[in-house]
Order: sequence, then structure tokens, then C-alpha cells
Amino acid sequence: MLACIKSVACVGLESFPVDVEVDVAEKGFPGFNIVGLPDKAVGEARERVRTALVNSGFAFPQKKITVNLAPADLPKEGSAFDLPMAIGILVANGDIEMKETGLFFGELSLNGYLRHTKGALLLAIFAKRIGVKRIFVPIESANEAAVVEGVEVFPVRGLKDLVEHLMGIKLIVPLKTIAIKSLVEMAAPDFDMAEIVGQETAKRALMVAAAGGHNILMSGPPGSGKTMLSRALPGVMPTLTEEETMEVTRIYSAAGLMQPGEAVIRRRPFRSPHHSTSLAGLIGGGSRPVPGEVSLAHLGVLFLDEMAEFPRSVLEAMRQPMEDGKVEISRVHGRVVYPASFQLVAAVNPCPCGYLGHPTHECKCTVRDIERYKRRISGPILDRIDLHINVPAVDAEKIIGAVEKGESSMEIREKVMRARSVQNERFVKIGIFCNSQMKNKQVKEFCRLDMEGVRILRLSMEKFDLSARAYFRVLKVARTIADLEGSADILANHLAEALQYRERVF
Repeated sequence: MLACIKSVACVGLESFPVDVEVDVAEKGFPGFNIVGLPDKAVGEARERVRTALVNSGFAFPQKKITVNLAPADLPKEGSAFDLPMAIGILVANGDIEMKETGLFFGELSLNGYLRHTKGALLLAIFAKRIGVKRIFVPIESANEAAVVEGVEVFPVRGLKDLVEHLMGIKLIVPLKTIAIKSLVEMAAPDFDMAEIVGQETAKRALMVAAAGGHNILMSGPPGSGKTMLSRALPGVMPTLTEEETMEVTRIYSAAGLMQPGEAVIRRRPFRSPHHSTSLAGLIGGGSRPVPGEVSLAHLGVLFLDEMAEFPRSVLEAMRQPMEDGKVEISRVHGRVVYPASFQLVAAVNPCPCGYLGHPTHECKCTVRDIERYKRRISGPILDRIDLHINVPAVDAEKIIGAVEKGESSMEIREKVMRARSVQNERFVKIGIFCNSQMKNKQVKEFCRLDMEGVRILRLSMEKFDLSARAYFRVLKVARTIADLEGSADILANHLAEALQYRERVF
């Protein structure tokens, strides 16, 4: 007898329909074969399914069982096909009769219970797109899928529970749709901006970076507060919108980084990879491409501490995602595209010893050492960074006698939120979230200058020899500064401040 159970295969962030065709033949030697380009995890499902059926109280048919995962030319990977295979065997053997349809998805443990399985959110999004009303997923992954409206999500604890539901003996109650807005929360910062002594210029630059999603490079001697400032950044960043939350959660769901029972990523990502991270670890890749740090930092922050210590080949690979906001990975098994619209925050020392220009420490590096050190980060990478700031050493007397505190992270965050709300209204029909994501067409539309602004920018391009890319990035930063000031137009002082951040400090 032949049975066909509907499921889904996830390739990158894309989902494709898969028909799990199961044939239990009366003739032939007993066996269990899986065809349809399965990977090793799918191939090992034979033992998991057989043992799970037996331990759930069902007799495993001693017949010739053939499972075909169609379409046959689409590579299948992962353990999510365990559940549809088990249900297909029971239906094909005549043990149960299907009374309802839907998509089945989940990994079986040997005792017949379902484990947390990556990709449940992608499954729910796909089901909504093709008009499928019901999906059956592991109970630990159900909250992920329940954030999608218009799809009934049935949380399945074990194989026996699902069989009783399908036979109408004991029905599983579907989950109610979970409101994303009620789950999103503000990130808890490691440091409050008010705790950081001095560095007012750096604090202002970080506020501009947070308001517009701009890349920023901080250069300064050891102990000047670069890492502390970076760690304080999440406290001034706006909370994720519902659309942004879904974007980020899709990536983490596909990567299998969602915790059991977790519904969405609640906070804006902050990723801080070590400088020994490989090319595949930062950009993504592998024989079966997985998201890298640049994609896991999508709509959040990628913090590269000691950026000059990263291998140059790794940094150079960041050029395309920094410009396009996505990563395209091509392998033998296929091509995947991951979003990578991240905010780069980089910290560097001015020289190998770190004390070039320090008021009290003597720099012991030679001119050649300094030149070689600065060549570790190429001009094209630096050109893609919107704000360049110097973070000087703080005077000891200022640290010891610090009494007055500056603006707190909460006060700065309120200003950032107001600027972001302006940007959300501006880009509501375009599909982007902040000023840094504007393409040249949007820059020309939303960053118009008056005659004085045109004159200042023309003189600056001639004097500082700014590239065409730098020209558009200056306008984006000026637009963000104007948004922070509540100005509909970009004024000369906004443009002057934006140009100040283009001065190279490394």
C-alpha cells in the first residue's frame, strides 16, 4: 500500500515542498530503503523511525519498505523527515487512517517523543504562503511556528499522541497565535553610557551610529574605553520591530540556534567573534552552507575587537555583504543567500604597541612597523565604514575626580528611538529599516541639500578626495544627524558633522 505525507525541505532560508512517499510491499525481502538524495542524517532515520515505532507500541512491519523523498533532484538534509516517515509507514501498513491533512515536521527520539527541530518558523511561513492551514511540529519547537498568523500549529509531544489525534481518539489542541510585540524587549547593556568617563565625542558618534545603523571604527590606545563603549551600544539601540524580529528569527531558526520553547529572538543581535574566526565562520559556508557571524548579526551589531588582528582575507570577504546587505554562498550542493545587513563596530589600536600619540606612554614601534600594521585593513574596507573616531586616553585626574555623569543609556536611547520612528515612516513602503540601508536612488530622494550644503560637499570632496561611495555615505550620516535633531532638511551643520566623521583615524 502507498501513502503520501506532506513535509518541507529547508535550503538556507528557502523552503520547498517535499512529498514523503512510503510504500509497504507485500512481496520482496524485508528492508527499509530511503531514496531521493538524502544526506547521512536522513539516511540514519531508518534506525530512529524503526525504534521509535516499536517503543511507542506499534508493530514495525517486517516487509519491504521504500521511502521516496520527492522531488528526487532536491538534496534533503536534517532529521525533520523522521515524523512524516513514521506516519507514512503506519498509513501504508494500514495501521491508521488519515482523517486530516497538513505538513508534518520533526525529529524522533528512540522512545517515540519528538525533539526540538530547527526550521519550524520557516515551515510555518511556507505553510502560510502555499495556503496550508495545519502543521504538526515538536512541542519544543511549536512556539517558533506560532508567531505566524493564519496557520494552526499543533504541538506534538510524541508519536503516540499524534496517532491518537489523527484517529480522532484524543485531539491535540492547537496553539494560539503568539503576538511578537509582547515578546520583544530591550537588550540589557554591559555598561551604561553614564558610567563611561569622558569620551563625549565617541558617545555622540555611537548615538548617531545607533540611530542610523551606521558602521563605526574606533581607534585609540589600550584602556581608553573602546570595548566599554562598544558593549554599551546595545543599551542605546532601539528594540526590534515586528518585521525585524521575523527577519532575525528566520536566520536563527535555520541555523538551529533557537532554544527549545523559544518563540522569537527578543533582542537585537550583538555578535562579537574572536579574531581567530575563520572565513567560513565569519561569512558563512561549509559543504552544507550555514549562516556566518555576519548573517547572525543581521539587523544588529557585529563587533570586531582588535580588527587589525583578523586575517586580511577574512576582512576582505566582508566587502560584498557590507555593500549589498546579503551573502551569496555557492557550493556543489547548491546556492544559498543569507541576509547580512549588520552594523559593524570595530576597535583598533593606533599601532602594534598601542601607544602611538599617547600623552604619557612612549611608542616603541618603528615607522615601518606602523605602516605594515595599518596595511592590515585595506582602503576599500575603511571606505565602507561611515564614522571614524579617535578615542584618546582619559586623563587620570578626570577618572579619579569624576562626579558629574553624562547622559544615561536610557536618555540616549529615547533620542535614537525618535530618529528611528522617523525613518520607519519614511521607508514604510520601501522595505528597509534605517538610513544606512538606503541605496543611491533613495539617497537622492531623501537626502537633498540646499545650495550651501552642495557648496560645502563639493569643497570637501575636492579637499579630502572622497570617493563616490564616501559621498553617498556622508549624505546618509547627515540624514541621520538631521533626524536626531528633528529636522526635515539636511542643514549645513548636519553635513559638517557628518564630514568630520570621514577623517581617517587609522
